[in-house]
Amino acid sequence: MITNPNRPYRTTENVVSGAPRVRLETWVADVARLTQPDRILWCNGSADEIDRLTAEMVSAGKLIPLDESKRPGSFLARTSADDVARVENRTFTCSVDPADAGPTNQWRDAAQMRVELDGVFAGSMRGRTLYVVPFSMGPIGGELSQLGVELTDSPYVVISMAKMSRLGDRILREIDAGVPWVATVHSVGVPLRDAEGAETADPVWPSNPTKYIVQFPETREIWSFGSGYGGNALLAKKCFALRIASVMGRDDGWLAEHMLLIKVTSPENHAFHLAAAFPSACGKTNLAMLRSTIPGWTVETIGDDIAWLKKGEDGRLHAINPEAGFFGVAPGTGYDTNPTAMETIEADTIFTNVALTDDGDVWWEGMTKEAPAHLIDWTGDDWTPDSGRPAAHPNSRFTVSIDRCPTLAEDAHTSFPIDGILFGGRRATNVPLVAQARDWTHGVFMGATISSEQTAAAEGTVGELRRDPFAMLPFAGYNMADYWSHWLDIGRQLGTRAPQIFQVNWFRKDADGAFLWPGFGENSRVIEWIVRRIEKRISFVESPIGRLPREGDLDLDGLDLEAQDLDALFAVDPESWLDECDLTEEFFAGFGDRVPDEFADVLRSMRYGLRAAASRSKTASASTQVAA
Repeated sequence: MITNPNRPYRTTENVVSGAPRVRLETWVADVARLTQPDRILWCNGSADEIDRLTAEMVSAGKLIPLDESKRPGSFLARTSADDVARVENRTFTCSVDPADAGPTNQWRDAAQMRVELDGVFAGSMRGRTLYVVPFSMGPIGGELSQLGVELTDSPYVVISMAKMSRLGDRILREIDAGVPWVATVHSVGVPLRDAEGAETADPVWPSNPTKYIVQFPETREIWSFGSGYGGNALLAKKCFALRIASVMGRDDGWLAEHMLLIKVTSPENHAFHLAAAFPSACGKTNLAMLRSTIPGWTVETIGDDIAWLKKGEDGRLHAINPEAGFFGVAPGTGYDTNPTAMETIEADTIFTNVALTDDGDVWWEGMTKEAPAHLIDWTGDDWTPDSGRPAAHPNSRFTVSIDRCPTLAEDAHTSFPIDGILFGGRRATNVPLVAQARDWTHGVFMGATISSEQTAAAEGTVGELRRDPFAMLPFAGYNMADYWSHWLDIGRQLGTRAPQIFQVNWFRKDADGAFLWPGFGENSRVIEWIVRRIEKRISFVESPIGRLPREGDLDLDGLDLEAQDLDALFAVDPESWLDECDLTEEFFAGFGDRVPDEFADVLRSMRYGLRAAASRSKTASASTQVAA
């Protein structure tokens, strides 16, 4: 099996002139011998190169050009029906020690996996082009940036990588200078010629029913086979930027996180940078592109998905968005819910698995209040509002350069200190609208216990908690309990200069199932309170689960919010929270003795406070009954 020629990852040898490029070219030649492409093309992401590849895909029927007057420079791709999302059940972590993978990753023996991959990759690129795509995650040459090289037989991947990462000849010069890089190999797994030379037609969307997405943490390698879709094929994204980068961060003292990044400016013209981790369907993109409803406050976009964080020379935690584009979920994104996203994708966008309008534009559920009378759905069939099925696939996507975002912050392509970190899930009960952690350890505990409640029987038991610690459950490249310990270690390094940590919940409901908080742009009111707490301009109310806003400190001017609804948004029921502590302890038990001891201390403190609150509540209730 071909392995990354950059091993060992930390090299102490003197770099011989030309040696790094020779190692790269040798690796490419080795992969080509295994996969047997007809040709090899080294890509630099230039406009001419991307235009040529796009034109070739249009000519082959793999991309549909959209109407230039309605959606200039934009195209629609349709995948095969079995290649529409990440395939978690075929995603493997091949750490040397299975304990390093932990209970949240599927571990496979590295030697066995390499034999399997040899078998499926052999001849997988016959009749195709092997594209060599050197890329940078983060600005090229940046202090927090990392390099990678993806070998792929998919032009869709190349043109998408040109939007999602930094390409260019300068990356090869960095490699020539000895900068390490992550080796990634991808094949759709559909050769156009068999071993005997018989040729087959190329499908519109080639993919193989057998799929592998494999990470080798110690050797910093990724091998992906059988899928042409997003996170399975754009290996710079989740595979590198989270799974492999989290291991790199563990080893080298930084953090790779599934976090959005925003810049908030107060009326006093003071800027604050916030990072936030939210599981899917919890308002992540809406917060990344938030438009403030409070006069004098502005929110600017830096990133919607991934953040890399490292202690800077000033002792503070600094961050970058390592990506250069958005790979966003289309359904639910609309002019009412996220006008910034809608403006971003007005041009120069690749849409995948959305519906096509009769006049050459795109549509999906949630884009407008009314659906068009007729569409071509994501499978290529006719569709009307009476068809009884979605017009766009629920996981349909848009891929667009971040520079098209109208709310992009000026420092979006640089590093900056982080002032606050937010964690949030979708909770109909228990969790308040906003709470501040008492300290870094309590904040890490908040991140480790992120959860969402099942809202439909199809998802599982209604009300059951679906855990997604740090929104990293599918993406942490090593044992999740060790990951929590690493966060605690980072906090110890930062000391008093660590960012403040908060938990938010936009989704609390009343007894009738109605949302208590309006959400969307009104979430800027919560962001204002968070910033004022970071500034220490306002105080708080202490509760057993964290620090809550005092009455009057949350700006509610102009909101039609009843007093009882406000009370319900911040209600902390001791008995329900004691039950939640038990569930949390059960969750931690799944990680054995690797769970940080500090979490047990947090649980003890919470239980003590909750029992005291329950006792006071019972005493007050009894007094009320006696008085009556």
